[in-house]
Amino acid sequence: MKTLSWRPISVLVVILTALIFVLPTLRPGTWPHKKINLGLDLQGGMHLILEVDTDKAVEDTIDRIAQELRTSLRKERVRVVGIDRVEKNRIAVRLQGEENIAQFNKLLDADFEDLRIADTSEAEGIETIKLDLPDEETEHIKRLAAEQALETIRNRIDQFGVSEPDIRNQGKKRILIQLPGIKDTKRAKELIGKTALLEFKLVDEAGDISAALKGSLPPGTQLLYQIKEDPATNRIVKTPYLVKKRALLTGAYLTDAKVQIDSQYNEPYVSIEFDKKGGRIFSQITEQNVKKRLAIVLDSKIYSAPVIQEKISGGSARITGNFSTDEAHDLAIVLRAGALPAPVEIIEERTVGPSLGADSIKKGLVSMCIGGIFVILFMVIYYKGSGIIADVALILNILLIAGGLAAFQATLTLPGIAGIILTIGMAVDANVLIFERIREEMTLGKTPRAAVDAGYSRATLTILDANVTTLIAALVLFQFGTGAVRGFAVTLSLGVLASLFTALILSRSIFDYFLISRKVKTISI
Repeated sequence: MKTLSWRPISVLVVILTALIFVLPTLRPGTWPHKKINLGLDLQGGMHLILEVDTDKAVEDTIDRIAQELRTSLRKERVRVVGIDRVEKNRIAVRLQGEENIAQFNKLLDADFEDLRIADTSEAEGIETIKLDLPDEETEHIKRLAAEQALETIRNRIDQFGVSEPDIRNQGKKRILIQLPGIKDTKRAKELIGKTALLEFKLVDEAGDISAALKGSLPPGTQLLYQIKEDPATNRIVKTPYLVKKRALLTGAYLTDAKVQIDSQYNEPYVSIEFDKKGGRIFSQITEQNVKKRLAIVLDSKIYSAPVIQEKISGGSARITGNFSTDEAHDLAIVLRAGALPAPVEIIEERTVGPSLGADSIKKGLVSMCIGGIFVILFMVIYYKGSGIIADVALILNILLIAGGLAAFQATLTLPGIAGIILTIGMAVDANVLIFERIREEMTLGKTPRAAVDAGYSRATLTILDANVTTLIAALVLFQFGTGAVRGFAVTLSLGVLASLFTALILSRSIFDYFLISRKVKTISI
């Protein structure tokens, strides 16, 4: 009884697997697996370059330090004339009296050793001390803001559901974003650029809103608006609120945000969850401010300002605001991903249309077909029947690359098509080495079967050496390259692996079929 060789079984399994993964690309909907992802240059999409306002990150840090300094001075009962941020990145502290100045310097040395005294001056008995951060600390804050902005934007885009986005730093404070297949570009830009600073602030109901609208704001307050669209008239309604400047709680304590449907009004809202510390703070806020209005503020815009009816424990809350489902979903994404450390500005925007992508695919396929036809003709003319075997292996090699792209959900780009075309030329190299070795063995008088055995055994090591070095180069390109370079590296890597399989296993199986099963006595080579 004959036993089946492992080679034809492995060839059959690999080809069937490749066909299964390629099928959804050829006939969408025929298999649950996804089709091959196309890059921005092939399917169209959006190209953005963002600039992070790193100076604003430094200003926010100075504001936070000024607030901490103000609290510490109050706690230590040091009397100050005033504390303000001046010249963008400096804190001006005005003190009167030797005792207060001495206490301030002592506090500065104990708790704020990172601050640098930039300037001191005296006028009318009041000493003004200007503080700032060292240059190294300022640069560190800017670099950290750019890195954090990159990660925050990447998290948002990942949750938005874009296949194979390209997101990377460009210079010190710029971020390059490529989103293939994006159709709703306006929604994507809003999602990416939203700062998403969530704050809970008390509404100042004792203040005069009319005077505030005229520019007369009570100390420690600010004027914010709740913006709603009237569904009956489609008009935008802006409702002013006078709120306390100091935020009682921020989104820094947020652990989760998800969209839910209100059972009473059948409208979507965003349910948010705080960590233990945030839940404890929120519980204290609601307990101490019953019957007062708490404004939920996102990026200086009020989403809702409900009246606190009772203490809310459990660390959860909800944000309502007549959302559409998409708006609620996008708000939940930006809250989960976290706030941007500084505002970002779109300084370059390009939209690649699908027609340009289709034209690129057409030209790429045409060049692939022309190159493939020339290689096939050369192999048939030069190696005759054995050349046909090499051509079959070449065609199946392209099938395996396509199957690999679909299986690993890699992205096919225009440079990727160039990698496939290069693989077409490289795929027959191994066969050429084997065929030349078989010719040499047959010249020495060996039988066809012995010549094939010797040809494959002696050429295998050389083939492995050549392809492994190419594979190493491709893997290095993939690891350290970006965008187009990675697209080329992906198809080159898959092409090298497919070439090894088709040359050493598939073509050998075909030779064995004819020489052993069909008992062919001569080889056309």
